[in-house]
Amino acid sequence: MTLNPKMRLFSGTSNLPLTESIIKNTGMPMGEMNIQRFADGEIYLQYMESIRGLDVFFIQSTCKPANANLMEVLIAMDAAKRASARHICAVIPYFGYARQDRKSASRTPISAKLVADLLQVAGATRVLTMDLHATQIQGFFDIPVDNIFATSLFVEDIRRINQDVQREVMVVSPDVGGVVRSRALAKPLGVEIAIVDKRRPAPNVAKVMNIVGDVRDRHCIMVDDIVDTAGTLCNAAEALMDHGASKVSAYVTHGVLSGAAVENINLSVLHELVITDSIQQSKSAQDCQKIRQLSIAPMFADAISRISDDRSISSLYTI
Repeated sequence: MTLNPKMRLFSGTSNLPLTESIIKNTGMPMGEMNIQRFADGEIYLQYMESIRGLDVFFIQSTCKPANANLMEVLIAMDAAKRASARHICAVIPYFGYARQDRKSASRTPISAKLVADLLQVAGATRVLTMDLHATQIQGFFDIPVDNIFATSLFVEDIRRINQDVQREVMVVSPDVGGVVRSRALAKPLGVEIAIVDKRRPAPNVAKVMNIVGDVRDRHCIMVDDIVDTAGTLCNAAEALMDHGASKVSAYVTHGVLSGAAVENINLSVLHELVITDSIQQSKSAQDCQKIRQLSIAPMFADAISRISDDRSISSLYTI
């Protein structure tokens, strides 16, 4: 991997293991930074080395606690701008507030747009992220946004653990809105897709209504970008098993896993939930036998290196 002497990588506090792995894959040392919390929760941040005229990459997922981690990114952008960095890239593997990408009811905000504005005002000149909940969020920015996908990582893993993919596997979209994502996974695998038709009577509550497609005797693999309470996945897995599936797995990029998610997964008929390490997991999630993690560090290291060297990263957008 090409090393750009003008590149410096720094880590926030939300997911230090991922940052360390990304930096290890780039072959660069981690930049020195001091991040502290005052007694009242205010954040203090200082770059402990000169970054004048350099390309700064600050790596931080804006996961729980979302507001504190987002504020950390904003302060890091502002500090880098005031320290005369040449380019400032916010590397946000999990982009919080992405689910609030439109007005869902009267008198509600579009929080994803607000976050985009805040990042730009703070000083970011570029954003690197993965599997945005809504790809149109890229249009909320007036700076370049590189949104890479975990699909190739999932395809490789599915091929590794299934002996005859085309005969055994069927990709399933957990809702109608995820059909495009499901097709993107099914196409390189050469398999068919099915769709779970459901209605959501309340936030984080999903009722499965029907399965579109013949899933009998198939290893059904659901694919999604975010798993939060896991209610949707667990209900869908039960419906698929009721319709004759041999087993049900799920591949989800961002494991938010809030509330009783881990317990829900343990008690469900899901064979396995495969997530990436975009979010650092709790001990209960790490100990759960049904949850497995894939590392996105090599993909992000490659993307960071390409951005710094002004090389194309379009190969990371598709299979």
